[in-house]
Order: sequence, then structure tokens, then C-alpha cells
Amino acid sequence: MRAEREADFREFVAGRTEALRVFAYLCCGDWHRAEDAVQTALIRLYGAWSRAKKISVEAYVRRIIVNVLIDEHRLAWFRRVKIGGESAVPKGTVVDARRADERLMLTEALQRLPKRQRAAIVLRFWEDLPVEQTAQIMGCSTGAVKNLTMRGLATLRGLMTDSALEDIQGASS
Repeated sequence: MRAEREADFREFVAGRTEALRVFAYLCCGDWHRAEDAVQTALIRLYGAWSRAKKISVEAYVRRIIVNVLIDEHRLAWFRRVKIGGESAVPKGTVVDARRADERLMLTEALQRLPKRQRAAIVLRFWEDLPVEQTAQIMGCSTGAVKNLTMRGLATLRGLMTDSALEDIQGASS
């Protein structure tokens, strides 16, 4: 890679790694897996930097992350170990206790969704991407994104208690 492209890549990594890590966490629910997915995505992005620059680097790297997380079960060497007491919030983050409880409840419900529904929900509502860009990242049609989003939201509503939904909706109003 030329020095100019290398500098562009380093600048992208320095500026976007944390946001990509949060995106990956929302897709998988485990900070360690999220870090691994982002690391893998950045390695793949480095090899395809010229091609990604021609399209959209953001969309390209998100697609890599989604693919890595969806396909991880195929990797025999990757085994997940749940460690008790692991926080859903990174160290050093200051949050309101009530909002933290709501966020934790929502994150737990999100983790119960199938991977593609979860990816569609995170891309559409956390990353605030339009349907077309979400479809491009996920490698499917816009109709599939709408269907996955609709089913994911319905499942989330079913998983959340009525009082929890009222608390969350009341807090966002």
C-alpha cells in the first residue's frame, strides 16, 4: 500500500474504531467478540482499501463486520466462553442508573433476536441507515430488510414487558 493510502487507512482506523466496536457489540452482545470482529474487519479492509474507497468505506466495513458475526459459527477454532459478571457497559462510562437498566434490558432482548434480524435492527435504528444502505451492507434486497426489521421489532415487543416498554417510551418522549 502506498504511503498516502496507508495514511488514509490509519486515519480511518483511528477515527472510527470505537464506533465500529459499539456497532459490533450491538450486533453480537459480547465486547470480546465485538473487538475480534472489528479486528478481523479492519484486517480485511486493509487488503481491500482501494476497492472500499471507490464505494463507501463505512458501508464496506460494516458489511464485513456483519458477515464476520453471522459466519462465526463456521469457524471451528472460535469458541465463546461466558464470564460471569461481565458488564454490558464499557469501563469508565458514566450513565444514569435508570437509563442503564433500560439499556441493559433492551440489549438483552436484542441478543435474543436471530442474527440477521438483530443486524437489521442495529443498522436501521442504532446506525440510523436508510433501508437501501442497510440492504447493501447485509447483501440482501430492500424487501428483505423491511421484513427482517418488522419481524425483529415484533419479537422485541414480545420480549419486553409492557411496563418496560412504557418506561422506555416515556423516557424518550
